[in-house]
Amino acid sequence: MRKESFDFLRKMVAAPSPSGYEQPAQRVFRDYVAPFAQVSTDVMGNVHAFVKGSRQKPPRVMLIGHSDEIGFQVKYIDDNGFIYFSAIGGVDPHLTPGQRVHIHCRNGVMFGVVGKKPIHLMEAKDRDTVIKLDSQYIDIGAENKKAAEQLVLVGDPVTFAGELEKLHGDRVTSRGFDDKAGSFVVAEVLRRVTESAKKLPVDLYGVSSVQEEVGLRGGVTSSYTVNPDIGICVEVDFCTDQPDVERKHNGEVGLGKGPILPRGPNINPPLFELLADTAKREKIPVQFTGIPKASGTDANVMQISRGGMATALVKIPLRYMHTPVEVLSLSDLDNAIKLIAATLYRIKDKETFIPK
Repeated sequence: MRKESFDFLRKMVAAPSPSGYEQPAQRVFRDYVAPFAQVSTDVMGNVHAFVKGSRQKPPRVMLIGHSDEIGFQVKYIDDNGFIYFSAIGGVDPHLTPGQRVHIHCRNGVMFGVVGKKPIHLMEAKDRDTVIKLDSQYIDIGAENKKAAEQLVLVGDPVTFAGELEKLHGDRVTSRGFDDKAGSFVVAEVLRRVTESAKKLPVDLYGVSSVQEEVGLRGGVTSSYTVNPDIGICVEVDFCTDQPDVERKHNGEVGLGKGPILPRGPNINPPLFELLADTAKREKIPVQFTGIPKASGTDANVMQISRGGMATALVKIPLRYMHTPVEVLSLSDLDNAIKLIAATLYRIKDKETFIPK
């Protein structure tokens, strides 16, 4: 991966973006794509980047990844200055005790820790009990409620502390790869096609959407606004190459083995075949999974927007989803970018995607 792209990825995941509070990450996305696309932001906060195709009345293609991450929201400050919170998106309450967090306040970032009773003071029966999120609290060091309220407001968003770090080889870890990795791929595809000497046969819209983690909301409004003929959603998917994950649930999926192409009712068969055939032609490694129901991604709402669109998923293998230590392979990102870009050049006619 080129240095400029890696720096962009680092900035994207560092920017706080719990659902409903995505604009720090969206600003990073906008700044990156502005030199090579027409950029606009809608009232929801979705960013739309447009690259004009070379043909008259070409098919309209939308690529989408969501910029929002899981996180928390300040709900209550008690008399002693301890801060109680609720989850934004799907947060495992096993994870949070003892974690370092950032509260994103009106005057900047406030550092805090999620408190945890020492094991020495716990009853034996409590050691195997998960503490409910609404019983957990953040300690910012404030001596009382008044001091805490001078720094923190009810409604302020909270994220896990920590940014992107390199592991061995091309593997990296961070919070927020779900799904800033998708927004990253969308931006890099836009860059790749604009730098290519080949003429783009489609009108291309690259979307970094919002509020996916709380109901696919940005996917709904972006699909309605763009009204594409074809949609490719770039998401993350569960790796099954870690010791504690059952392969029967999600198939055989490993890091560094290429992006994932799912099949199922959420996926347009001709578009799936085009992606799979392009991967074969270009010698791009891919993995296959089955999703026999709704995929739980923006592809759900894309498929049924207005009169419907031909929809596919390109997914990035990810370990430890919805934790502060998500892990992915940079080569999988690069191969997803190559696959989508190569596929765009093979799209000629929207009628091709009507199943026969």
